[in-house]
Amino acid sequence: MVSVVIPAFNEEARLPESLRRIRDAFSASPSLTYELIVCDNNSADATASVAASAGCRVVFEPINQISRARNRGAEAAKGEWILLIDADSWPPPELVGDLILLIANSGCIGAGSTIRVIDGPRWFKYVWESKNWSMRTFKWCPGAFILCRHDAFTEVGGFSEEHYIFEESDFTNRLKALGRRRGQKFFILHEHPFRTSGRRANALPVSGWLVLALKLIFAHKHTVRDGEFAKKWYKPQR
Repeated sequence: MVSVVIPAFNEEARLPESLRRIRDAFSASPSLTYELIVCDNNSADATASVAASAGCRVVFEPINQISRARNRGAEAAKGEWILLIDADSWPPPELVGDLILLIANSGCIGAGSTIRVIDGPRWFKYVWESKNWSMRTFKWCPGAFILCRHDAFTEVGGFSEEHYIFEESDFTNRLKALGRRRGQKFFILHEHPFRTSGRRANALPVSGWLVLALKLIFAHKHTVRDGEFAKKWYKPQR
């Protein structure tokens, strides 16, 4: 079984469509059993009730931090595999078919996917989708779609709760290191990219994103652990 873990903060408007698309994608592969877990990350809206009405298991994380929300959701997971998907993202049915092949591969410890941005400004879509070649080459991926073995997630200690952004890079690096010790690989699926919203780009002008990016480049170790910086990075979702 695959446990699909979705961290969500104030996502009552976006969540129904994402859940519907996730269900549709998994329904196209009836041989794969799955469960949906939504971690309500201290939302001020009806995120939790929307998730429950859609048939999801709902858990709660009171501290607004993506790492904590993912970890709380994973703690409730019953599947042998954990698939982490952001609340504004989903896989196409073909990508779920690709996951089935990986799950049957004993040499796989986890996987990510290349990305397709479905809305938002063109510059944001270009910036992200232009990185797809480097994801394939250097085996990195966005945190909005990550698959891993449940026992591996536990062994590496989940996501670092010292990281407020770019926590997926730290997590996948530790996962890949465990894979090398086990003789297992981390894969990047690329034929059918996962879909995600580019809505976050509208929170700031391009110049504002450039300032944040420069701070990340020149003060990376401090910035990824800075909760106040994360509020700007995740605005308006968090």
